[in-house]
This record gives sequence, structure tokens and C-alpha cells, in this order.
Amino acid sequence: MQNFKPIKQPRISAEVFEKLKEAILLGHFRSGDKLPSERDLAGQFLVSRVAIREAIIGLENFGFVAIRQGAAGGVYVTDLTFERLENSFLDFFLAGKISIPELLQVRIFIESEVARLAALNITKESSELLVKAFENEAPKGANLEEENAKGTKVHYTLAKICGNRFFEVMVNSLVKLSSKIILTVRPDNDVIHPSGMHRPIVEAVLSGKADIAAEAMRKHTTEFGENLKKMEKEYRRQTGMIK
Repeated sequence: MQNFKPIKQPRISAEVFEKLKEAILLGHFRSGDKLPSERDLAGQFLVSRVAIREAIIGLENFGFVAIRQGAAGGVYVTDLTFERLENSFLDFFLAGKISIPELLQVRIFIESEVARLAALNITKESSELLVKAFENEAPKGANLEEENAKGTKVHYTLAKICGNRFFEVMVNSLVKLSSKIILTVRPDNDVIHPSGMHRPIVEAVLSGKADIAAEAMRKHTTEFGENLKKMEKEYRRQTGMIK
């Protein structure tokens, strides 16, 4: 069990927050573990339970823990996800702080390299994953949410195959931001992302043709981005952001 030293510094709750966060990040508490009670933590840190409670709320706000009620209630460590980052990106877009051209520029830069790396790292197992994602991306009779979920699977799969977890994180965040924008505006998905746009990318990656895969992704992202630009302009006009 992790033992904490008493805190004798100002801004006590902030210091407790940092110590608990550090313990989680260092693996002293793993996903699913229950943190000690407020009473126990207050005793270890030699601070008030109020300070502990404030620190726990901060950890919850940042996605490090979840507070459960009931008989099995308590404070439990969660898996860190990028959902908060993705939601922040969406908030920035809705507030007019991020534009589609800016999003597009980043996606072109990152995803072209991701496609290139995926082609270099492709294996039999990852080939099967990519083919499955591509073959299932246009389900018949699906609504916008289902089509969007299936249609983005190729991007997530390529990001996983590329072998760079930082690229994977960025692609996941950028694609999910694009998806949330689409689901907010709710355009005709056949216009935004016609079926078959991923075929040249998938074929190049499966063939191990890195440069061709990168160029195919650049072309796809550019074409997709042009559709998003039109959608953004219409959305901002309808919501009164622009006249």
C-alpha cells in the first residue's frame, strides 16, 4: 500500500491533488483500484478531510478517478482516456476557436505520415484488421451515427498499425473531433464521405507501398476536408456565427 508523507505547505488541497495524481501515474494505484477513505488519507497527509475531498474532486474533474455511490461506493482509479481532450477540441470548435481549415491542415500532416508508417509496418494480422474495417465501413440501412462509426474505423486501424502511440492518440482525437462536428451538424453523409474514399489508401497500405499510401491519404483528407469546409460555413451561417 502506498504511504503518503504529511504535507506542511500552503495550498494544501492542491498539494494533495498532485501527490495522489503522481501515485496514480506511477502505478501505485492502478485502474480499478479503490483509493483509501477520506479519513485514512487525511491521517496520512495530516490534513483535514475537506482538503482531501477537494483534491478528490479535482482528480475526478481531470478523469483520474470516478466516485461511486452505494454499498460498494468509494473513489476508484479510472483508465486515462482522451475523451476530455476530444471534448475540449469540440468546445473550441463550437466557440469558433478552431476552424475546419486548421483541423484539416493538421490531419493532412499527421495522417499522411500515419498511412506511410502503416504501410511499412503492415503484418498479416494487421492486414486482416484493416480489410475488415474497410469491408464493414458502409453498412446498408445504417443511420448517420452508425455510418460514421463504421466509416472512421479505417483511420483508427491505420493509426494503431502505424506503431507510434503518439500518432495514434492524435489521429483518434482529430477523427473523433471531425465525427462530433458531423454529428452536431448532421449533414447528408453521402455528400460528406462518399463510399469508397478509403480504397486507394487501404490498397496501398496492404501492398506495403508507403509513399503511395501517404499520397493517397493526403488526397483523401484534402477531398474530405473540402466537404467539411462547406459544411462548417453552412453551420456557422445557420447558427448566426456568420452572416
